[in-house]
Amino acid sequence: MMATPSTTNSGTLERDARLIDARDHAVRPADIAVGVIIGRASEFFDFFVYAIASVLVFPAVIFSFADALTGTLYSFAVFALAFVARPFGALLFIWLDRTHGRGVKLTIAMFLLGGSTAAMAFLPGYAQAGGVAVALLALFRLGQGFAQGGTWDGLPALLSLNAPKEKRGFYAMIPQLGAPIGLFVAAAVFAFLLTALSPADFLDWGWRYPFFVAFVINVVALFARLRLISTSEFERLYESQELQPTPVGELFREEGRTVILGAFAPLASFALFHLVTVFPLSWVVLKGEPPVHFLVIELVGAVFGMLAMVLSGYIADRIGRRTLLGVSAAFIAAYSGFAPQLLGTGSAGEWTYMILGFVLLGLSFGQSSGAVNSSFSARRRYTGAGTTATASWFIGAGFAPLAALLLASNFGLLSVGAYLLSGAACTLAALGLNREWGGREA
Repeated sequence: MMATPSTTNSGTLERDARLIDARDHAVRPADIAVGVIIGRASEFFDFFVYAIASVLVFPAVIFSFADALTGTLYSFAVFALAFVARPFGALLFIWLDRTHGRGVKLTIAMFLLGGSTAAMAFLPGYAQAGGVAVALLALFRLGQGFAQGGTWDGLPALLSLNAPKEKRGFYAMIPQLGAPIGLFVAAAVFAFLLTALSPADFLDWGWRYPFFVAFVINVVALFARLRLISTSEFERLYESQELQPTPVGELFREEGRTVILGAFAPLASFALFHLVTVFPLSWVVLKGEPPVHFLVIELVGAVFGMLAMVLSGYIADRIGRRTLLGVSAAFIAAYSGFAPQLLGTGSAGEWTYMILGFVLLGLSFGQSSGAVNSSFSARRRYTGAGTTATASWFIGAGFAPLAALLLASNFGLLSVGAYLLSGAACTLAALGLNREWGGREA
């Protein structure tokens, strides 16, 4: 069926972009890797800017009517709204992808994500606007989550399909590097502002700058990703149905078991993700420690996490991604038995908790998606990978900071370990129920 001239579609723009790329050179796996890292780092920068502000800013500015603990719990409740909105956004953007093209979908999603983030920079405080300030924060957070549902561009799948067979684990790790990079930049920006400004200036206007920066980074990342999804390699795989969006109903009907088990497989790393990034910052700040001190620990931890992710690629190519996920989950289970209590033992305990946690996070998170994504059939891999990631974040990560702080404040840090242990148990159970993960060629 021919499209009418009035139909909004990115196909013509993508064909023009392919002609431009063809004049230069074919896109290599290294080019795809750079685009993937830029895209993921921009998304995680948005993520961590909000996460850090939900500890250092929003309890004092938006939830100033409550005590510090209650305000932080409210802030984490709003934090979770993005993960509730994300599946609804994914459904709409899958339709946009199928109907109007990848470029249109990704452009709308990235501008909505960047716009929602930048809008937070203009938020009034509760002292100025009362409940309107809370409502606006919730609305913009929902916008972030809705947009996240459309940021899946298939580039990690393209990278996997172009990876040498003997380096599948290494290339599966590359998209995950965006998380520690995003955390490092976000934590560094906030640490600089806290050091350079007085507490009053920081809470008045200084905290707004990272949200402006996030919009600029999103625009740069958008162009980097659009260039890659318009390549002849992407188009060839798209037309052969290896990177074609398929209806969600068909995905669940044909490969629903893989989606469901795949959503639970990375829960150990996803639970640990927030228990070494968002939750510990809230815990030490509520205990009266200077936030800059702990942000520095997070900066160092992010570096250890990045190195561990790279190491996970080499290990996975030798022992298999599924084996590495299982071993990592077992170590996370052991870590859950003693590590959370270290947060209450002073600076040495905090450093130990964070460095060990980031190393385990790097090893597990580095392979948390690749082993599952390779289990989808070629036709449904594009939609299956995005849908599974959305479900995993909702189940394993969305409510983790809220649950951990609620448990710790009522039952002590030992209960946080029990929460983390449940995630490790889910990962081991999912891996046990599907012994094919990591064995099929990605």
